[in-house]
Amino acid sequence: MPSNPSGRICGAIFMALVLVGPPAVGVSETVAPAGHVTGIGGVFFKSKDPKALAAWYRDVLGVPVEPWGGALLRYDAPGHPPLAVWSPFPATTDYMAPSTATFMVNFAVDDLDAIAARLKAKGVALLGRNDKDPDGRFAWIVDPDGTKVELWEPKRP
Repeated sequence: MPSNPSGRICGAIFMALVLVGPPAVGVSETVAPAGHVTGIGGVFFKSKDPKALAAWYRDVLGVPVEPWGGALLRYDAPGHPPLAVWSPFPATTDYMAPSTATFMVNFAVDDLDAIAARLKAKGVALLGRNDKDPDGRFAWIVDPDGTKVELWEPKRP
């Protein structure tokens, strides 16, 4: 399995915030003046069948799909990392393989074993799994549109 740069970044930031705490109030104001990105507001993508794909994410991964067809994923959910990673990869990377999509979504999960059992019960095969990464535990699957999905259970402090 290839190395997991996005997981290492997520884990390092998560552990730093857990061990050190968030930056002091006002620090970001001096570093970043008005007119900058403050976080990820959403992930939007095309699908051949958006309704079927949303149902798959709801039924297989437990994503809380709303009646309008998307999901509102809370940053303040218990155990959820306090940050999201944005990380461009080289065009030559094979990290998203076997998908030919130019992106991959990493979902933080509360219990990788429970998700793996749920996936198996739904007939979804794991592409791989890494329970020994220093930043937590990872598994990879492919969704019905052929997009690789990374599942990450952050390492507990």
